[in-house]
Amino acid sequence: MKNSGTGYHNMMVADSNSLRRQTFGNLLQSEGDDSFRFSNTSDNSPRQSTPRTSVTSSTYSSSPLDQSPRSLSFPSVDLSSTPLSQSPWTSEVLPESYAYTGLVGSLVREEGHIYSLAASGDLLYTGSESKNIRVWKNQKEFSSFKSNSGLVKAIVIADELIFSGHQDGKIRIWKVSQKDPSIHKRIGALPTFKAKVKSSLNPSHYVEGKKHRNAIWIKHTDAISSLSLSEDKSLLYSASWDRTFKVWRISDSKCLESINSHDDAVNSIVAGLDGLVFTGSADGSVKVWRRQMEEKGTKHILSQTLLKQECAVTALAINPSATVLYCGSSDGQVNFWERDKFLSHGGVLRGHKLAVLCLATVGNLVLSGSADNNICVWRKEGGEHVSLSVLIGHRGPVKCLAVEEKETHWEGDDTQYIVYSGSIDKSVKIWRVAAQAPAAGPPPAQQHQHQQVDTTNGRVSLWSRASPLKKVIG
Repeated sequence: MKNSGTGYHNMMVADSNSLRRQTFGNLLQSEGDDSFRFSNTSDNSPRQSTPRTSVTSSTYSSSPLDQSPRSLSFPSVDLSSTPLSQSPWTSEVLPESYAYTGLVGSLVREEGHIYSLAASGDLLYTGSESKNIRVWKNQKEFSSFKSNSGLVKAIVIADELIFSGHQDGKIRIWKVSQKDPSIHKRIGALPTFKAKVKSSLNPSHYVEGKKHRNAIWIKHTDAISSLSLSEDKSLLYSASWDRTFKVWRISDSKCLESINSHDDAVNSIVAGLDGLVFTGSADGSVKVWRRQMEEKGTKHILSQTLLKQECAVTALAINPSATVLYCGSSDGQVNFWERDKFLSHGGVLRGHKLAVLCLATVGNLVLSGSADNNICVWRKEGGEHVSLSVLIGHRGPVKCLAVEEKETHWEGDDTQYIVYSGSIDKSVKIWRVAAQAPAAGPPPAQQHQHQQVDTTNGRVSLWSRASPLKKVIG
């Protein structure tokens, strides 16, 4: 899934004869108690293959990752009794110089589940199942534009252009009006109408698509799951549940290549430095592709397979320096590989009880959002990762993350970041995250409101805000 941060990086199942597919499921409101439940009837979540090994004795046997048709209830989301029902924005005023990790506020629109985020400068773009893309500035709604069809699965920004990937398999292109920055005009789609007509006239351009129907090769035949930009922003990569990823030249909107990359849905794609492209799939694999530039376009060659496991790969992310690749899976774990060590496996980050649904990196931090409603934050220190905190506040699975650096430094030169998280609970939450673990609780103005969970050194401790130095549970 897909985003922003320092550096250039991007932050966030077709039918098979050999593999039975199982969708992760969408969270739907029940009729009675407004709780959220997993349903196997939706096509809106990362695709998973049916597990090949028994999980009846594992900690996930009662989770939606199990192949049995049981459901999982989530806490009731009742916004009527909260300040969020009065305004789409709530916030807490914190001293700018205080290195505090915790919730700052929430953006709430009753439009459906949040599936995609992208931060650019002082603007935040949010995509939801309502097919709307909303733009926020200074925590206030700035503008919005609608795609008319297909919920918004991915958003990436290349200078003045905004690309959105949709459930209907289309990629739409938007541009900010020079006269009015609040107006976003749709200027095209990928593939272009002209390209589709031209390709449809050539019988050799047809390939077998969804439900064994023929389709032209330049068109995705299933949902767009992920978008990513090359390091120079000249190429756009799109991954799809149709098991392919496609390469688009931004300058002329031409599809240069379509690669049949996996045996199941491609859930995530990220482009790194030196022409490397990484894909993660519901078939449980992570693959590395090397781009070669040719006279008429590009050619991507499979370089190696980093991972082959039983559970689905659900998210990929690269750190800003493009030296570490992170991979989130449906088993709740995050694997990582280090480029300086020839992409050797560096280890596993364990912090979630349910599937990892999204990843984001900024500075030396990596964040993971999960179906367990939480966000884990780690800091990379040399070859090791230290658990900093768990951000708790969502009432539903966290589907997408975006991060931006905050131009504020605390004592000790501790960089702070603003983290945006989108969820099935229909909200986007804003967090302040300090790169170093806070020495004590939040500032005095905040001590009376909530409690803080700190997982420094991998241990979970609960601190009372009424007494910042008093550990309640450790």
